[in-house]
Amino acid sequence: MGYKETIYEGILEGDMNGVVEATNGAIAESVPAVDLLYEAMIPAMSEVGRLFEINEYYVPEMLIAARAMKAGLAIIRPLLADAGVEAKGKVALGTVKGDLHDIGKNLVAIMIEGAGFDIIDLGVDVSPEQFVDSVKSQGADAIGLSALLTTTMPSMKSTIDALAEAGVRDQVKVVIGGAPVTQKYADEIGADGYGRDAAAAANIVKELLGVE
Repeated sequence: MGYKETIYEGILEGDMNGVVEATNGAIAESVPAVDLLYEAMIPAMSEVGRLFEINEYYVPEMLIAARAMKAGLAIIRPLLADAGVEAKGKVALGTVKGDLHDIGKNLVAIMIEGAGFDIIDLGVDVSPEQFVDSVKSQGADAIGLSALLTTTMPSMKSTIDALAEAGVRDQVKVVIGGAPVTQKYADEIGADGYGRDAAAAANIVKELLGVE
């Protein structure tokens, strides 16, 4: 197999060492970093997402695939910057005010970063004002709101309202998700999208931001 195929398969199999070795080998032979990103790493994570959606992969497989992808990405990121390759956009993610659960948010971050976006991880217990700031000060193109508790779901609406009050609602796409969240609730509070799981959330973000 060539370097790209080895990287692709290595990510699918969670073979971090294999991905690092193949990435270094490709760079040593002057394979463009952008080709490794768009022809191996991103397609591999897209396939991981597809396998997750059809229940052939589960959280452990997703995590080890992400670890392998990030190891390769760490090698090529400086080269991408030197070549002027920009991310597809910025996505701010956070678990809403009052909620301290972050596993779902972290899985979404993995899939969205694997799709070629820059991630602004705001953490947990994130106030509406912090989400607003991610748009005004950090240039987020999309925001992902996560909640695991029904009692914290109203913070999602509060955040959307805060974006409107700050005059930036039309500058950003808002995607919500979490165990108790539904498409119906997303429609009720005026969110732009709903992700039933991490892979779906990544696909929604790509669709909303017009990225193939």
